[in-house]
Amino acid sequence: MTTATLERPIATKPAGKNSGSTPSPLDALSFDEFEQKFNKSAFTIRHHLQDHPLLDLSRLVELAGALPEKSVEYNAGDLPVTQDPNQTPRNGLSIVDTVRRIEECKSWMVLKNVEQQPEYKDLLRTCLEQVGEITESIAPGMCQQQGFIFISSPNSVTPFHIDPENNFLLQIRGRKRVQMFDREDRNVISEEQIEGFFTGAHRNIPYLDSFADRGQWFELGPGDGLHFPIAAPHWVKNGDAVSISFSITFQTNDSRNRQSLHRLNKRLRSLRLSPTDVGRSELVDNAKLAVVNAARRLGGLFGR
Repeated sequence: MTTATLERPIATKPAGKNSGSTPSPLDALSFDEFEQKFNKSAFTIRHHLQDHPLLDLSRLVELAGALPEKSVEYNAGDLPVTQDPNQTPRNGLSIVDTVRRIEECKSWMVLKNVEQQPEYKDLLRTCLEQVGEITESIAPGMCQQQGFIFISSPNSVTPFHIDPENNFLLQIRGRKRVQMFDREDRNVISEEQIEGFFTGAHRNIPYLDSFADRGQWFELGPGDGLHFPIAAPHWVKNGDAVSISFSITFQTNDSRNRQSLHRLNKRLRSLRLSPTDVGRSELVDNAKLAVVNAARRLGGLFGR
């Protein structure tokens, strides 16, 4: 088990289109590090959003009240690392009261798709334009840009889970510890679990004591950012103060193809076949993608 040291990345690309009179939201990003690690393993970046007025707690009270109810998920924050999603306890408060009382109400909350509000859409786009200057040459086709803001009480836990997007988590206020695992570690997560997630299963997965030394720890404070590869298992423990984090997420051609392959493998298993794991053979993956694309074309042709 290792704990990451957060260091300022080496700038080998310009800071972004906003460099000049308007400061860029992120520090200059390392092309070499992105090329080596993007959507493969975790790595850290730095940002300048910790004092941004849109991410102040008082402003987030307004945002929570403005978003559709379906765009807010919240519950009690005093949870175990392994949490049955059907047994997750509520906190008994309204959405707005949860944000207002976040310091003492022992809760966890995520505001989803904050790009529904124009100011937050602009902030998300500004951040991802800077990321896209590098990722477009590594993993082209940035799309489905979405923003999520996490607001958590002191010492709350985000249970062990996986996510479907390329994600950069930007820590705004407070501190948190993240333990992240290699998605290719079959001692931690199986192909069947990943396939189930991409065909509708809940994001939470069981955490076993035997996993403890297999993950990497990251300590995040205001100004720190962390890259989460798609479907990399992880869990989060907040420090002793309120935490606010801004997740900037997106898909690429490669990530969408990977999800399609997992869905196809799930279908093949249902037919009692044993498909090759995604990523093990480029030749096999390309052949499967050809099948998926042909099926989509036929589906469009026949209206289904």
